[in-house]
Amino acid sequence: MSGTAQLTDLYAGVETSAGLLGVACSRDRIWPVLTAYEDVLPQAVVAFRVATNARHEGELDCRFTVPKHVDPYVRARSRGLMTEAGHPVESLLEDIQQRCPIDSYGVDFGVLGGFRKIWVYFPAGEYQSFSKLAGVPSMPRSLAANIGFFADRGLDEKVDLIGIDYHSRTVNLYFTETREELRDPAAVLSMHRDIGLPEPSAQMLRFCENAFGFYATLNWDSSRIERIAFSVKTRDPLSLPARLGPKIEQFVKNVPYGADDPKMVYAAMTSSGEEYYKLQSYFRFQVRSRLDLMPSPDRPAGCA
Repeated sequence: MSGTAQLTDLYAGVETSAGLLGVACSRDRIWPVLTAYEDVLPQAVVAFRVATNARHEGELDCRFTVPKHVDPYVRARSRGLMTEAGHPVESLLEDIQQRCPIDSYGVDFGVLGGFRKIWVYFPAGEYQSFSKLAGVPSMPRSLAANIGFFADRGLDEKVDLIGIDYHSRTVNLYFTETREELRDPAAVLSMHRDIGLPEPSAQMLRFCENAFGFYATLNWDSSRIERIAFSVKTRDPLSLPARLGPKIEQFVKNVPYGADDPKMVYAAMTSSGEEYYKLQSYFRFQVRSRLDLMPSPDRPAGCA
């Protein structure tokens, strides 16, 4: 299949997925993102994500991997996918590149919102420390302010990847190798209390017992951790103790691809007390992709 044909196939996948969720799909919004990365998309792992919270209602996100020899931020800026406004988030990727080893990248765009996020994947097993990341000039100061929270849980040298959200101006720190005791309901409650978030429901606590990792969200406007989200991988999302809602249930039951591929489900609590879930389903999957981060019997923790 030619590169153009693969882009057409991917666009069709986006359109079909958006239709299952009732999200309006415009070629004029999506095609510029696809063509900006058309040289890497034929080999990319591709996934779609939908969330149940009010902030993301009516949106579908598409994400794909990018090899490390392509700078995804430079590419997005040069193709007019984003406009700089002088915020530190715009310097963060370059600052990380100058200080940390990088395995690959990921790009996220919304069907309605366009280019949104870049992930920075560190090499497998080469976790980055908070002390090192705190020295990155454009990193939110809230990272340094919360080192104790992560050190108390044995995570201060366990950052596996970073997500940079240019739309919401936030940073996600991902931990994909966490001790079993951190999934215990008492530990999950303690984490939420320590950062001033409402307590999760009993359902969410049961969900977190199956998690393989979690991520924390920081921003430049506050010293607090904005939220934490726990990650579960499963082939049957509807069997999880999670309120996915009718639209996501319809999506899971009717999506015409990736039926046998794993699905990623995330659970999080907002500062307002809204408990929500995100579903990530693969359109094009590779077992040893950096998007497939969960340890499994044939993939020990810390291996790519």
